[in-house]
Amino acid sequence: MSKQQQDEVPYGTLDLLILKTLESMGKLHGYAIARRIEQVSGDSLQLSQGSIYPALIRLEQEGWISTDWGISETNRKVKFYSLTKAGRKQLLIEVANWEKSTALVARFLEPST
Repeated sequence: MSKQQQDEVPYGTLDLLILKTLESMGKLHGYAIARRIEQVSGDSLQLSQGSIYPALIRLEQEGWISTDWGISETNRKVKFYSLTKAGRKQLLIEVANWEKSTALVARFLEPST
């Protein structure tokens, strides 16, 4: 699938996708997080380094994820990211906000009676 055919991450959802990925997969490095999100999306999303790494930095600054240096499967020194206790709480908030937003939009998409 070409880049033009692939969807961009809907605005405001990347944090949710990263937090959920770390919750379900445990500690991962940035490249693995991006590839996992793409995999779960059925390869319909394409994440660039320019989108995933600024989001990871922001989430770390918020205290929702923590980092540790380690060695990747390709024997490179990389940062591994993991969910913090505050991140687990924020994930619940992000999920609730997403559910409210999608319910609101769904009301507008229902046929009027």
